[in-house]
Amino acid sequence: MEYVISDEPLQRKLMILADAAKYDVACTSSGVSRSSGGTGLGNSRACGICHSFASDGRCISLLKILLTNDCIYDCKYCKNRVSNDVPRATFTPEEICRLTIGFYRRNYIEGLFLSSGVIKNPHYTMELILETVRLLREKYDFKGYIHVKSIPGADEDLILRTGYYADRMSCNLELPTAEGLKKLAPNKTRQLILQPLRQVQKGILQNKEELTIYRHTPKFVPAGQSTQVIVGATPESDYEIISVAEAMYKKFALRRVFYSAYIAVNKDELLPAVDTKPPLLREHRLYQADWLMRFYGFRADELLSEQHASFNIAFDPKCDWALRHLDQFPVEINKASYEMILRVPGIGVTGARRICRARRYAILDFNDLKRMGIVLKRAMYFITCSGRMMYRIKFNEDAITKNLLAVDEKLPVEVRESISGYHQLSMFDDNQEGRWQIPLDPIREVIV
Repeated sequence: MEYVISDEPLQRKLMILADAAKYDVACTSSGVSRSSGGTGLGNSRACGICHSFASDGRCISLLKILLTNDCIYDCKYCKNRVSNDVPRATFTPEEICRLTIGFYRRNYIEGLFLSSGVIKNPHYTMELILETVRLLREKYDFKGYIHVKSIPGADEDLILRTGYYADRMSCNLELPTAEGLKKLAPNKTRQLILQPLRQVQKGILQNKEELTIYRHTPKFVPAGQSTQVIVGATPESDYEIISVAEAMYKKFALRRVFYSAYIAVNKDELLPAVDTKPPLLREHRLYQADWLMRFYGFRADELLSEQHASFNIAFDPKCDWALRHLDQFPVEINKASYEMILRVPGIGVTGARRICRARRYAILDFNDLKRMGIVLKRAMYFITCSGRMMYRIKFNEDAITKNLLAVDEKLPVEVRESISGYHQLSMFDDNQEGRWQIPLDPIREVIV
């Protein structure tokens, strides 16, 4: 196989292809450990490589580049589409290896995230990616973290062979629905994109069976696979997006679904205007909802519905859900199940476990919760200790909303203006309107 070697200086290639890679957010690296054992170069920690922190406090990251920004496709939302007049460059596998090892030896990185446009055809592109990771592992004995893309339409054998060298593989779903994909990426189909995900999933399952029989079988994609969804380029609702993510987790056993706020880089009548701001807060809410589905036992149809299809911009999804389901609150902290405590805004997995352990030995009050590290600025509106609430407020959605907005996360100015009807609270506000009443005692009974 021949590789196209450009005459461009390597530094210029790096500038072009590192900049082009910034639109791909699916580059987490948590979930795998590999030690060099004193014989190889580098190592990989399960705590993460991409802008994470090691156990000794070091900030660790990976080299994030494209193999090439040349592409045969003309996806309307992509800066590197074939119809765009942008500087083009292509690395050779050997050049990527030299960069990775060079950056590692300078202590800049501990791993590699390698994505790519589709050059010539999917098979050729996947061959280049396979050759790159093979050289890193076999020629350079690199034991660090490697995350690569599986290219839709590439030969199954190429994808499977790559999986034995990579720690994680991903294939971007791109747009949430087949309709949006047909509209903005006419060269791609949902079936074409899902095929590599099925192949990698099949390989992971087969590898697990082989490992139970043969201990020294090489591991196949040990950190699992992930995908990315662009948010805001097409009119899908939040409910449609998290429903798609939930289905992807169930069908393909994905480790992560990433949400990328659409950055308007191309002028097209089918896309938002170029001066449109990326929906970063919406992206943030989707990540929070994704976390709730993965670790808190929520389903997509609990968080949203066709009638309530978008997240409240003022509150995180769990808080928004609790305000719409006040019939399930307040929760008695000394009696409620672990699963129900997890649904209380402001209480996370660690906090819920601490509560369940501590109440075996004593009846808990609010001071106990504070000592356990529970942040009560949200939770106190939804819990009781021995039948009592922390403050006396009217227990209804309007009253709790007004109190929460006074202490909630910082929001963009335009969001604050849109919810200006709920003003900053004061100690002199009338309690009959559901606002704060400064307590004489640490605990007051709730006024319903």
